[in-house]
This record gives sequence, structure tokens and C-alpha cells, in this order.
Amino acid sequence: MSKKILFYSLFFITLIIVFYLLLTKIIPGYGKVGLPQLSKVRDFSFLDQNGDRITNKDVQGKVYVAEFFFTTCPGICPKMNTNLRPVYEKYKSEPNFLILSHTVNPSTDSVPRLKHYADSLGVDAAHWIFLTGQKDSLYLAARLSYELDDPKNSLNPIDEQFIHTQFFAVVDKNGYVRSIVDGLKKEELAEMQKEIDELLKE
Repeated sequence: MSKKILFYSLFFITLIIVFYLLLTKIIPGYGKVGLPQLSKVRDFSFLDQNGDRITNKDVQGKVYVAEFFFTTCPGICPKMNTNLRPVYEKYKSEPNFLILSHTVNPSTDSVPRLKHYADSLGVDAAHWIFLTGQKDSLYLAARLSYELDDPKNSLNPIDEQFIHTQFFAVVDKNGYVRSIVDGLKKEELAEMQKEIDELLKE
């Protein structure tokens, strides 16, 4: 009798383990205690510094950091991109990692201007992409996809709006924002690299 009980106990334990393992394969993120899913990145279509169209399909399956800046910014933007430079250097050989820098001032930041800016940083479009497009589309992305600005700020006419944020969004391979990072705080930037390592393994 005891052998039968032992057999059935082991059988059901094995069954539970197999079922759990199957769920972790079928459902992305199932069973992980790590980073939460904060929001889902919506469809987008912008132009990069080479004039190529970049959509959400182009970044599918990649981990990336999204930021919003403008090339004529005299304040936090240069500091943010200086802080992103070591991240670029660390992961520039990683095919599944990108940095997406969206301009918040597309009337000034044309494709040629972004190209000049990227070249001045000495970075390539394969791993650090600078994006421009329609102002309303860029701002919707900042607010609704990446949660880097309060959606209530969209109540004013688009011409009167201006986003100026020091935060980065860390996005996983499935297009979910998993972390918001202060781009001016070294301790958060160090933690961000650990998060990127974790997400690249998922």
C-alpha cells in the first residue's frame, strides 16, 4: 500500500513539474518573479538618421532602451546621451540590443540633422537609432507606449506641447516596457545594465 502511495505521489509531482515547465515555454514571462510588464509598445513608424523607415516590427525580438531628446538641448540631453554611451559600447556587438532615441523637436531634428548628431557621437545606426517623424506620433509614443510623460499633458494643442524628460524605458523582446530608469542617476544606470542582461536571457 505504501509503495502505491509513493508511486502516485511521485507521478503527480512529476506531472505538476512538467505542466509548470510547459507553461513557462508557452506563456512569455510565466513563473518569473523579475521585472513587471508596465505597458505594451504600440505600433509606430518613424525615420532613422539614414532616412530608413523603422517600425515596431523592426525591433521585434530585441531588447532596447527608448529615450526622448532633441539635438539642440543645452541641458539634460547631452548628459543623458553621455550616460548612454557606455551602454552602447557594452552591447554594440549584441545583435538583440538597440537604443532608440526619439526627437521631441521634429521641426528642427530632420533626418540629416540626426545623421550629423549620430556621427558626432561616433555611433552606428545598427545599434543606436535616432528617430524623427510627426510630432503627435512621437509624443503619443512617449506617453502611451513608453510611459515617459503624463498623458494629461496632451490636452493642449500639439504645437504648444513640449516633452523634456530624463527617463529611459527598457523594453523586452516582446515589446513590453519592463523598467523606467532615471538617465541622470548612475546607480539606476548600473541597475539598468543588469536588467538588460536579464531581459536578453528571456
